[in-house]
Amino acid sequence: MARGTPFHERTAALNETLLWEHWAGYAVAKRYQYSLNFEYYAVRNSVGLFDTSPLFKYRITGADAENFLSRVFTRDVRRCGVGRAQYTIWCDEAGHVLEDGVVLRLTENEYLLSSAGPNLLYLSGLGEGFDVAIEDITEDYGMLALQGPHAGNVIAGMGLPTDLPYFSVGEYETAGHRFVLSRTGYSGDLGYELWVSSKEALEVWDAVVAAGEPFSLLPYGMDALNMTRTEAGLVQLNVDFESARHAWIDADRETPIELGFEWMLRGLAGDDRDFIGREAIETEIEEESSRWKTVGFEVDVESYEELYNDLGLIAPKDGVLSVDIKSLYSGVWEEHDPSDWVGYATTFMYSPILKRHIGLAKLETERTEPGSIAYLELVVAHRPRYVLVRVANTPFFEPERKTGEVVLAP
Repeated sequence: MARGTPFHERTAALNETLLWEHWAGYAVAKRYQYSLNFEYYAVRNSVGLFDTSPLFKYRITGADAENFLSRVFTRDVRRCGVGRAQYTIWCDEAGHVLEDGVVLRLTENEYLLSSAGPNLLYLSGLGEGFDVAIEDITEDYGMLALQGPHAGNVIAGMGLPTDLPYFSVGEYETAGHRFVLSRTGYSGDLGYELWVSSKEALEVWDAVVAAGEPFSLLPYGMDALNMTRTEAGLVQLNVDFESARHAWIDADRETPIELGFEWMLRGLAGDDRDFIGREAIETEIEEESSRWKTVGFEVDVESYEELYNDLGLIAPKDGVLSVDIKSLYSGVWEEHDPSDWVGYATTFMYSPILKRHIGLAKLETERTEPGSIAYLELVVAHRPRYVLVRVANTPFFEPERKTGEVVLAP
């Protein structure tokens, strides 16, 4: 049976739909409201509150903490100074991605790390020879994400600072509670994340809700999370990629470049680290041997409308959200050989704020330039049908407030 997070007493009372998902052994709300867009627009127009407690959490300390993480992480953690945060990945020796996560550097020799999957045994196994301690603190902390244009107002209402630069972190105490506060998130919007003691979780939840009441704060679930992170072009473990640790075949393994993380490798030529997977990644870059690339795509409006209208149907928009695999072809499959399969979509949705259907996909490398076309397979009226899509740059949605100066309501 799935456990409740430290905030479960509050989230259970608010879950009108009684729809839950399992996440790392915990029960999390799939959606609280019957209207998915109600939660979605809370994030985009006001402020949403998400219980992200099921993330695995680790404290990494010791004189060799930086050197150790420089060996483990693909992205150079040495560039993450004290009081800063960094989104990163770690790979196996073959250069395949094991997982992604966010690392927070609290002091010179103390880091916090959050990840979607368990990594304690893996990290501990790499610690030999380093003066480093790795502690699993998952159950000690609850985590809350405040996301949306009024997230800063809620933080200010709690007596916490709002002037944190993007991807920075600090430790604070207010109203008798201690917080680790970072200006981070998974929505592509202005956002903050709070680490709080599990013992104080319910009191903190009540304080957050009280501070957010003037700004129509609303809890949101996994469906709205998937909508906002897709608009932001952010990938998700077990949806847009699999951990190479659990893959049976190479088709289920991906390199950082194939996953769209080549930006993490900028300056690699001047980077002297011997990080895990480096040799394989450098060979892939030199030989241009990537098998595919993760890209965004937009659905052609006319093609989508005609697909349904020709069958006497109304083309669905609001509420369209899929995190299942959908094949992509070079043309309409009925008119071409089946070998014209060119990739697959991992996420597909209708964006209420952009007023169009978008998604994330894996495509053959020669088809990944913006504007390149493919045909997405959808099941309509009980059979496969095909709609034109075009490769598009991500993020699809990126407001200035995400990284800019926080402006509070008067």
